Amino acid sequence: MNIRQSKNQIIDSIEAYLLKDSHGEYVIPVVHQRPILLLGAPGIGKTQIMEQIAARCRIGLVSYTITHHTRQSAIGLPFLSTEEFGGMQYTVTVYTMSEIVASIYHKMEQTGLKEGILFIDEINCVSETLAPAMLQFLQYKSFGSHQIPEGWIIIAAGNPPEYNRSVRDFDVVTLDRVKKIDVEPDFTVWKEYAWEVGIHPSILSYLELKPASFYKMETTVDGKFFATPRGWEDLSRMLLVYERLEKKFSRDVVIQYIQHPDIAKDYANYLELYDKYQEGYQINAIFHGEIPDILLKKAAHAPFDERMSLVGLLIARCSNAFRSFAALQDYLNELYPVLTSLREILPEKSSADAVRCLGSALASFENQTSRLRQAGLLIAREVAARQKTGDFLEGLLPLCKGTGTDPDGSEIFSLIRSQYRQEKDAYDQAYDDAGQALEYAFDFLESAFGSGQEIIMFITQLNSNRLCLTFLEQYDCKRYDQYNQNLLFEDQAREIRNRIRQSGAILPL
Repeated sequence: MNIRQSKNQIIDSIEAYLLKDSHGEYVIPVVHQRPILLLGAPGIGKTQIMEQIAARCRIGLVSYTITHHTRQSAIGLPFLSTEEFGGMQYTVTVYTMSEIVASIYHKMEQTGLKEGILFIDEINCVSETLAPAMLQFLQYKSFGSHQIPEGWIIIAAGNPPEYNRSVRDFDVVTLDRVKKIDVEPDFTVWKEYAWEVGIHPSILSYLELKPASFYKMETTVDGKFFATPRGWEDLSRMLLVYERLEKKFSRDVVIQYIQHPDIAKDYANYLELYDKYQEGYQINAIFHGEIPDILLKKAAHAPFDERMSLVGLLIARCSNAFRSFAALQDYLNELYPVLTSLREILPEKSSADAVRCLGSALASFENQTSRLRQAGLLIAREVAARQKTGDFLEGLLPLCKGTGTDPDGSEIFSLIRSQYRQEKDAYDQAYDDAGQALEYAFDFLESAFGSGQEIIMFITQLNSNRLCLTFLEQYDCKRYDQYNQNLLFEDQAREIRNRIRQSGAILPL
């Protein structure tokens, strides 16, 4: 299954494992809560989804890469203790608490979360001395003599043997005690994530043309050559920074991340073409509603790869607008409840008390944000929204103190409301900008290609973009609805034709 399906499977398992009966006991006893074992090629996002899962389920997360540990740090250090058996005293060897188990208790103390995920990465690549401890861990949920606390679910990840020579096969006894999930790379699923986090559009456009380059692992006489989702994402981050620094991105930099020479060279060549397309097709002019006839002729007679890249450029510009709108929406969704609570208490306060209430609201919000971040219960976009909310509240304090008069709480809230309106105006402008960007893209595509396959490519890519779909829940774009409906009808018709062919019936000409 792909990484999204795996994520959903894990979430379902966690919800099932943590379900309690009326007596507060787990419906599935801890002894029958099988550890989850993710097996898949390196770099496809097994580790990355753990933070998302923990935040979604509102539970803690403790992560370890087990290959970084020795037997002593995993199961604890031995020391001598005296115990009495049958009236006789004996010296016995006991073990200190495992560093890993201790980390769970530290997490519980720091966050107040009594349930969580213990994630162990590279579990099948441990040293020979640590292998027995890992088998014990999976079979009995303990390190040394110390059990994993109840409510903490074990999830482990590893690579199949073909990707790592140090991989150890689990025996049947161990495999019969885990819930095994095989994860496969899937560009379509990764693309949804990529649009949301802002992967460089040239990478997405290139992989649309060459999806086989998304993930490739080859062993040759010269060694292993590979391209992975992790490599593409890290390459994207470096490329975006190079653009901000106005540095030239060379082929040598590409191969540092995409360690497959043929793919790295191919993408580096494409990146040069992509930059030329961006200038040659005057993308900025298109999104100002200016479409010269010569540009339309050029697009209409362009080869397929160039037209597909052009669609990618249009999608990228629209996606930036959708992302800006979504960020403001997240921000206002965090800010509005705080201001609503202030509206209920400020009007009856004196000037000094109103300012103190505002300061208390800011401190309470920042403390809550800090606790949520420490507990790992916020994903990246939620962190950004709460930081922006904190900045807004902090900016209100000097405004309220520096009015030059002695306003009461009602007047202070009026000032707050006027500041909020400015933020709402920015949100409304982002909404208009995103809608206009979408309309400009349709204007160009229709003028250059009519209702051809380029529109289908555009709609298909929009439909794989959560930012776009979220925006279209609020924005009425008649052309999107029309083309999308046509596309759905075509898909249904194609499915019906395939079923008829499979049944052996004769299709009409």
